[in-house]
Amino acid sequence: MKVAFIGGGTMGEAMIKAILQKSIASPSDVMVSDISAERRSHLSEHLGVSVTADNREAVRWGEVTVLAVKPQALPRALIGLEGVAKPQQLILSIVAGASLKALSSALKHHQVVRAMPNTPAQIGEGITVWTCTERVTEEQRRLAGSILAATGDEIAVDEERYIDMATALSGSGPAYVYLVMEALIDAGVYIGMPRATVERLVLRTLLGSARLAEETGRHPAELRNMVTSPGGTTAEALVVLEEARLRSVLMDAVVAAYEKARSLGG
Repeated sequence: MKVAFIGGGTMGEAMIKAILQKSIASPSDVMVSDISAERRSHLSEHLGVSVTADNREAVRWGEVTVLAVKPQALPRALIGLEGVAKPQQLILSIVAGASLKALSSALKHHQVVRAMPNTPAQIGEGITVWTCTERVTEEQRRLAGSILAATGDEIAVDEERYIDMATALSGSGPAYVYLVMEALIDAGVYIGMPRATVERLVLRTLLGSARLAEETGRHPAELRNMVTSPGGTTAEALVVLEEARLRSVLMDAVVAAYEKARSLGG
């Protein structure tokens, strides 16, 4: 199966590595179009894939074309691509905010998948939410699912509105987690622990907590209560967090990201 990528940035490269590692495609089956000569050289040298600066060449070459550019770069990337895709070709977009309708209209093509992955895809631990147009066949749906699952987990949804919601929650979510990590590390250093020790403590605490929630299937509130002894240190800390409206602030942040994602789609 020949897979073409329009855009060879961080997420595009993560997807390429994943489909190569999972043997969904071989290096000779992958072509990447990127405006950056440096990126083309990097991908060709390190992954052994074909490269080009011509988006039309890439689309004509691939059986599946992945749109992996930044939202602001999409209009330029689509120039000259109207009607280029073959009738049964699958277009898979990971561009935030770009709707199925807008993509289908710009490309004059109707077999389109819209997906929202996140950055843990770089290590095969990502989660991608995706949907597609009615013209996408069952075989193409399976193909899209296998490509996206190569970077971690994938969830197919029937309603496109969930993609913007996923953009705000799981797409932007790693940034929220990293901000919490930073704050916890700074707090540990502030109270006097060596930075290297604090960084290890925070990382393993977050990883272990997420793994415990996943493996036990227990609600986060139940797990939180298990840690919180009456009159104890955790209870004291939680009072401070609740008084600071941590829950509300996080909810407000997700809503703001959701509204931004919607605005990107016009």
